[in-house]
Amino acid sequence: MRSTLSRALCSVTFVAIAALGGGCSDDTTTTAAPAASSSATVDPSAQDPGHRRLNQLVGEWRGDKSTFVAGGTPDKPIRTEIVSHWQWIAETGNNFLREIATGDFGDRPYYRQGTLGYSPTDNRYEWTTVDSVTPMMMTYKGVKASGGSDTEITVFGEFTDPGVLGDRFVGQTIPMRTTIRLESADRVVMELYFTPPGQAEMIADRVILTRK
Repeated sequence: MRSTLSRALCSVTFVAIAALGGGCSDDTTTTAAPAASSSATVDPSAQDPGHRRLNQLVGEWRGDKSTFVAGGTPDKPIRTEIVSHWQWIAETGNNFLREIATGDFGDRPYYRQGTLGYSPTDNRYEWTTVDSVTPMMMTYKGVKASGGSDTEITVFGEFTDPGVLGDRFVGQTIPMRTTIRLESADRVVMELYFTPPGQAEMIADRVILTRK
């Protein structure tokens, strides 16, 4: 029984970091295109500044993903390549971007769907991700009045650790911080940080996006 439990926890841990990382899981090996009615571009003159800066993300990207936990370390992260596709969602009045990220993580398919939005009322960004394997939704919000930067988006959240950070943190609440750095029209860096109880913040995942 101990062996069965160990294997189950290992599987959950492996999948969970895929869901948490910058760029996360479904049992499919092909890139799932967003709905055909999603608009690829919008008129910048009709957007507020917070939404307008997100136009830089629209398109298809190659992602160099490094995972520093759940088998990876700061000195030897797990490296994999993903494809990340971003589009405005027309059905929301182009208020939100959808990202579909696919690839492989170890010996299993990798899929993550994310939704990125800007709240003009709060002047902050909001970021939510889901996947079809890990039964938890990752939700992040920026601090109010933090949405003015043209080059960096920072949002915060928390999750209940299924074993990503080791047995002693299972079931504990782990604060998270995600940053999205818009370095240029052809390069974006997404980083995920964890703060385990009683420890300093640590990087968990980094995805370097290069426009295809």
